[in-house]
Amino acid sequence: MANSLPMTLRVYRKLSFAMVPLAPALIRSRLKQGKEDPERVGERRGLSLGTRPHGPLVWIHGASVGEVLAAAALIERLRALNLRILLTSGTTTSAAIVAKRFPPDVIHQYVPYDSPRYVARFLDHWRPSLALFIESDLWPNLILSAASRRVPMVLINGRMSPRSFPRWRRARNTISALLGQFDVCLAQSDTDAERFSALGARNVITTGNLKLDVAAPPADPAKLEKLMAMTRGRPIVAAASTHPGEEEILIDTHLRLAGFFPGLLTVIVPRHPDRGNAIAGLVAAAGLRFTQRSRDELPAANTEIYIADTLGELGLFYRLAPVVFMGGSLIPHGGQNPIEAVKLGAAIVHGPQVFNFTDVYDALDKAGGAREAGSQEMLVKQLGQLLADPKACEAQAAAGSRVVEQLGGALDRTLAALEPYLMQLRIEMGAANA
Repeated sequence: MANSLPMTLRVYRKLSFAMVPLAPALIRSRLKQGKEDPERVGERRGLSLGTRPHGPLVWIHGASVGEVLAAAALIERLRALNLRILLTSGTTTSAAIVAKRFPPDVIHQYVPYDSPRYVARFLDHWRPSLALFIESDLWPNLILSAASRRVPMVLINGRMSPRSFPRWRRARNTISALLGQFDVCLAQSDTDAERFSALGARNVITTGNLKLDVAAPPADPAKLEKLMAMTRGRPIVAAASTHPGEEEILIDTHLRLAGFFPGLLTVIVPRHPDRGNAIAGLVAAAGLRFTQRSRDELPAANTEIYIADTLGELGLFYRLAPVVFMGGSLIPHGGQNPIEAVKLGAAIVHGPQVFNFTDVYDALDKAGGAREAGSQEMLVKQLGQLLADPKACEAQAAAGSRVVEQLGGALDRTLAALEPYLMQLRIEMGAANA
């Protein structure tokens, strides 16, 4: 295979092998930044303490929290077929979500750094029977090494963003060599399918977005009741998965709305909880009263901003707030997934930068299930209208629910496309148990 690869990938493989001596320094740096789990750094070098389970093993890889959660319903269906699951991701937050929300028999490993030596260790240990890569986290050595071992590979929930597509088109030989290793490419939309085909993927099928079929996030009933008791009767807006540069706008928006809505509570749920103290500094500088969830504080009667800087609790705040602003959309991040909030009955407001979920937001906006705020003036106006008119808020939430229901079905289509591979695994399972 090596001789048939484009020069870019041959150079990448040599460089990534040569960089192995620098891995300890990289790991130390990432540990200092809190980006690695000190007890599991060996997994980044392909070292696995866990035992490979007997029989067929389905390996599912996703970059971080969003991809891991997108696979949740698929994992449940595969488990129902008595298949064992190895789930890999690259972030500590995704590992924490797996530990919190997935069954204990789902094996989680950090994906190894993309060096041929580390990848070989990983694959030699786990010997996956089928590999499912989620969206677009395409590590060259991981893909090429799995292909050289004849592991069947499928790209699921495939997405090729408007930003990535032109970049990859300039390096078509490189991306084509990687995409060509996948037996099937299951795309989120027809647009994604066209882009993957143009970049050299074969056997491309549009199956839809798995995130539309993900169950609503859970919430601890006792914690929810406590929050509701502390905030009953107050107008509430939740700002979900916010990013740097957005909190300042949201704080100013709160100040402008508070004069019209006495007792207004804005709940800020940062995309990265470790930014809680930095956000607290912004709120304090604005002269607003706040409490912080990471300090085990609840919103008091005079709390104006509640900083929900904990992991895995969005389900609480989607249930608490009838109006939700989706973060990552006022800056060029591409927006965050609105589906979970919609499924829990929230009326959605978002900024203009939603290119990560273009089709979903377009459908929601057209059906009146979400509102775009192209400026801070519009953000104040849209939030104000929903707070002032509970019936309009309920109607928007209902419209959003209908859209999400209509757009669903990706899980069944994905499983149908995977059926030939799953049938082979069932045959292997029968032979192993004979």
